Amino acid sequence: MSLIDEFLPQHQFSARHQTTVRCRPGELLDIIQNFRPTRDRVGDTAMLVRQWPAKVMHWLAPARTARPTPFTPANFTPLGRDGDREIVGGLIGKFWRPDFGLAVVNGPAEFLACNPPQTAKLVIGFLAEEIGEVTRLTTETRVYCPDRYSLIMFTPYWLIIRPVSGLLRRRALATIRRLAERRGSGTDALRTI
Repeated sequence: MSLIDEFLPQHQFSARHQTTVRCRPGELLDIIQNFRPTRDRVGDTAMLVRQWPAKVMHWLAPARTARPTPFTPANFTPLGRDGDREIVGGLIGKFWRPDFGLAVVNGPAEFLACNPPQTAKLVIGFLAEEIGEVTRLTTETRVYCPDRYSLIMFTPYWLIIRPVSGLLRRRALATIRRLAERRGSGTDALRTI
């Protein structure tokens, strides 16, 4: 069983993106595990638009609405790594809300045990498979809504956010590929095609 199946076997929503990289699987997962996105005008603009409602709500009612905090990869709870094959992280929240409604989750066991009503679970995984002289890197995002309310609330959000999220995932994969292939040299890299 894969790690993504272990942490979120059931889901109503998913998206998958792939690329090939001239880098060994374990080295590639190391890069992903330590990856901090660089400034990206497209990504920054998308996050600005996504967080705009929370900023407006805070501006209109600062006493009732907390100042929004930036959403970053640090919001994800690391859930596990399967050697040189797979790595996963997760979030639990009300993603359709302006503030994301994120639950604080401290580790894999807490993630598995945490099932609040009217709240969705999200897992993102990276699978690295050596295919001949390259590694196929697949990222998959899965979302599970445990009840009718969360499903009704998440569905329109997913329909709006999925194309943008897909674009950002593809851009992140391209950046990871460039980083990995720039690092690879000599015996550490797979032979060039």
